[in-house]
Amino acid sequence: MESRGSAEALDALLKGEEVVVAAGEKGGRIGELEDGGYGERRGGELVLKDYEALYLLVTGRLRLKDERGRAVAFDELAEMSQARAGDAWTKFMIYRDLRTRGYTVKDGFGFGTDLRVYERGDFPAKAAKFVVFALDEGTERGVEELSESVRQIVKMGKEAIVAVIERRGEVIYYKVARANFRR
Repeated sequence: MESRGSAEALDALLKGEEVVVAAGEKGGRIGELEDGGYGERRGGELVLKDYEALYLLVTGRLRLKDERGRAVAFDELAEMSQARAGDAWTKFMIYRDLRTRGYTVKDGFGFGTDLRVYERGDFPAKAAKFVVFALDEGTERGVEELSESVRQIVKMGKEAIVAVIERRGEVIYYKVARANFRR
């Protein structure tokens, strides 16, 4: 589990809709973030997903400012993220839960998936073991769509997981296997 404020916080900049950490930040500590599975390198910068930035803000590992130099708080970034993508808070809650359990988590890669999850200690040497579909309790998802996604995921040798945020905010995980339904 990552501890709150274990190292000096990195400075990041909110550029338009992206959270960016400059490569020269704090003597190469951007590499620590990359090695930990955070962000994607783009030139001399590390671009963070909103849920990654929110997690780093809440754990005290990131300080965020806008382009005018004004501090951007966790709540403000959360509201902006939710306005851009209606599932932003759901993804963050699942991301935070998985990170605090010691998993490395990256963005999904198609088939309607939301997140890829690496077994503890496997990132970056091995591929993700789990693929996660994020849902809020009460959200409906078509069986046909899920079935086809699970078929493709299993074909790639990964385990499909449905993560549901229940009304009290707890994350519950369900492993999904292929099933054949007959009429």
